[in-house]
Amino acid sequence: MQLRIIMHRQDDPKKCTAARLVRLGLARRARLATGRTMVLNPFAAQTASPADRRRAASVTAVDCSWRLAAAVFGGGRPGAAAAALHRRLPPLLAGNPVNYSRVGMLTTAEALAGSLFIMGFGGRARELLAGFSWGHTFAELNGALLEDYARARDGGEMDAIAAEYGLA
Repeated sequence: MQLRIIMHRQDDPKKCTAARLVRLGLARRARLATGRTMVLNPFAAQTASPADRRRAASVTAVDCSWRLAAAVFGGGRPGAAAAALHRRLPPLLAGNPVNYSRVGMLTTAEALAGSLFIMGFGGRARELLAGFSWGHTFAELNGALLEDYARARDGGEMDAIAAEYGLA
């Protein structure tokens, strides 16, 4: 599964997880989301699910400040081709020190890792998280939840699982 990142450079470059993933060669920088890609969009109508593994050849994250996310995603398709699948992640707890344990306030690295876990690429997700001192915390906080999400059939089931954990 290829990983791409559209970078808006709105955050502190020293803390930018997207820039680190690109530097480590774990993701590629992109200007647009093209082809059969799943764009991680917190405002998308559909939830990412294991079924997206068959639909997408890559995952594209849009790296921007949470304070400016509404403006970046305002049109619903930031730099994305019409063929792109826009998906929001189901509720997950942040493991990063800035937003520790806050629902949905993920770094770009956490969002990509979460999508990989859900689609059955757990090894690849752990590889991404290994580049961060707090990466294991994300996996530990969400371990059982991610396992349940990875067994779901569709987005509706994902939402039901989140409700069972009190995250919906």
